[in-house]
Amino acid sequence: MVAVPLGLLLGSVPIIDAATRSVVEFLRPIPSVALIPLVALLIGTGLQHRVALVVYASLWPILYNTMYGLRGVDPLAKESLRAYGFGPPAVLLRVSLPSAAPFIATGVRLAAGVALILTVSTEIVAGRGEGIGVFIFFAGIAVPARMADILAGVFWVGMFGVLVNALLVAAERRAFRWHHAQRGEPG
Repeated sequence: MVAVPLGLLLGSVPIIDAATRSVVEFLRPIPSVALIPLVALLIGTGLQHRVALVVYASLWPILYNTMYGLRGVDPLAKESLRAYGFGPPAVLLRVSLPSAAPFIATGVRLAAGVALILTVSTEIVAGRGEGIGVFIFFAGIAVPARMADILAGVFWVGMFGVLVNALLVAAERRAFRWHHAQRGEPG
């Protein structure tokens, strides 16, 4: 994905961060759902449409968590490596990235929820293709509306979201036991 390298670049090179900040701050608050018609006009509806919107929407939580994680890196650890002759790339790979990794993982978990929301929303708005959003859409426009089917679709979307979040939390706890222990949380 593009969000982590971009977050590493913006979070570790202040000049690039300053040069791109206004563009990033302009794009970030645009609701991804509002872009559904624009993206449909530009690339059509279908899988490419959904993928483009999901990638765009998922970029922000990962990007900002990467940048936030880099800001919290212990300056003494970075200076120690520099004192031993390590250059900026080595400091980034040996200290900054491992230190920011738990924050990046949190960004991935948030992005998974955003991706699910946008996928279902895109399917509902487009009313085309296959997916739970299309199922919910057609249940809602049926005459009479099939409330039980709508609720079942919403329930399964919620259950899928809970499952994905639980799997990502478990992977995060396993990969970053040291981070949870340091914060006094059960690992």
